[in-house]
Amino acid sequence: MAVSEHAASPAGRSRYAVRNPYSVLPNWLYPAFVVIALGLFGLFAIWVVFFQNRGDFYPYVSPFYSPLITVGPIPPGVWVAWAPLAFRLTCYYYRKAYFRSFFWHPRSCAVDEPKRRYRGETVFPWVLNNFHRFAFYATVVQVGFLWFDAVIAFDFHGRFGVGLGSVILLVNVLLLSGYTFGCHAFRHLAGGGLDCFSCSTAARARFQLWKGVSVLNIRHDRWAWASLFSVAAADIYIRLLLHGFLVDPRWIS
Repeated sequence: MAVSEHAASPAGRSRYAVRNPYSVLPNWLYPAFVVIALGLFGLFAIWVVFFQNRGDFYPYVSPFYSPLITVGPIPPGVWVAWAPLAFRLTCYYYRKAYFRSFFWHPRSCAVDEPKRRYRGETVFPWVLNNFHRFAFYATVVQVGFLWFDAVIAFDFHGRFGVGLGSVILLVNVLLLSGYTFGCHAFRHLAGGGLDCFSCSTAARARFQLWKGVSVLNIRHDRWAWASLFSVAAADIYIRLLLHGFLVDPRWIS
């Protein structure tokens, strides 16, 4: 919902000025943040995926390269980055974010669309957003590999240890799990299509799962941004180690 107020134009004619009733911040701040943050991450991801051939520093593996697949001169990130990319591009929250920032769509249903022929997500390329659930399946598999990497990050040649990289990878996969399993598609899979939540043991189990997913889904936008930054931070940290700019502080038993 947005509130419209009459404001006089320089020509003396009235027009509607729209303000956000839920925030005292200027309307341009959120769209500008989204454009800058997603734009920089997109450029960084392109550089990592297509122009870098290393993303591992024992025992750490960059989330852009997990699972680590090497086939000739092809950058390893090419084989795996498509899954989280497709998942985020088709994510319900990110759709709202980039439509309201890059394309300057209104932040309220009470405000007219800037384009008269806007047809939602029924035309190319936006119709591809309907594949979000399939992207979710692929991302779940990758999150499994990331959990494996997080566990291996505490194994230093057969001895248990804790490095700063171990902590960063663990925090990253926790944030990614919160984002992935709080997804609207997973919430629908958990509790959608049921007319009665208490009519069977399976329905009651799905109801409990739905409630758990809903707890994560309430803050889906926070999980989305936190996990986005953690992925970038994990990769940058590993690259700094790889090029000798940092020394990984670690304790080994």
